[in-house]
Amino acid sequence: MLYPALAILIGLIVLVWSADRFVLGAAATARHFGMSPLLIGMTIVSLGTSAPEIFVSTTAAIDGAGGLAIGNALGSNIANIGLVLGITALIAPLPIQGKMLKKEMPILLLVSVIAGLTLQDLAISFMDSVIMFICLIITLFWLFNESNDQGIGGLEEEEAEAIEQMSTSQSVMWLIIGIVALIASAKILVWGAVEVATALGVSELVIGLTIVAIGTSLPELAASVASALKGHHDIAIGNVVGSNIFNLLAVMPIPGLFAKTVVESDALYRDYGAMMGLTLFLIAFVYIFRKRGRVGRSAGSIMLLAYLSYLGLLFVQH
Repeated sequence: MLYPALAILIGLIVLVWSADRFVLGAAATARHFGMSPLLIGMTIVSLGTSAPEIFVSTTAAIDGAGGLAIGNALGSNIANIGLVLGITALIAPLPIQGKMLKKEMPILLLVSVIAGLTLQDLAISFMDSVIMFICLIITLFWLFNESNDQGIGGLEEEEAEAIEQMSTSQSVMWLIIGIVALIASAKILVWGAVEVATALGVSELVIGLTIVAIGTSLPELAASVASALKGHHDIAIGNVVGSNIFNLLAVMPIPGLFAKTVVESDALYRDYGAMMGLTLFLIAFVYIFRKRGRVGRSAGSIMLLAYLSYLGLLFVQH
């Protein structure tokens, strides 16, 4: 099992690096071809944060490991709230943006309900996938129709500056390198994950919920913790909310595009239930602490404890 374990480690490292290169290269290329900063923020940057999950799920679906793809989407959302926001809130309180309760949170709740309705028949069909992608397009315009055409949304100031200064040849080069590396690393990661699942006698769903989900959530965790340590943690909740929306609407439907994918009952009752529970926790904390203007360490402790309890449940059951 040494080689599959190494494949997972190497695959995750290259996946995280190549996703960053892909986003920068794609955004710079789009900028050179006249795409507005607003549109770049709406499409490339926003979807780019879910690039690791998208490529892993696509590769898993092509290889017939649809359970891993679904586990990746649900597990990443669980990790984003319980692990990423939990740890970040312990480091520094998370400011609550004024429009969050009126716009982002209702969208996340609605999208989560739609995902549950999709899973309730324990299968994801081609039509399910099409409906969710249509919801993704509608959500993109709904989320960004009030944005200002200022800067390249979703990127740090240094990254936005790097995009503006990158030549056309450099941007195309990084775009191609990013895509090739994403495809290769996703293939390596999925192979390793399936081999480990087989060797340990656990389902692909569980591997997707744990190793793969935590690994593909590392960019969000690293960025959120680094921002919190610098005092620039005002967009941490917004980043996670956006990432979770894209995971449900752009990642989870992918297996259904290739073949009708049977969903394990655990994915609905245990894993979707855990994701919805943590989502409701987050919405409740933002609502309760809205007057204080921030989600503090007590809420972070509860979210992290809930996540660790969920991992404990997975361990006990398998």
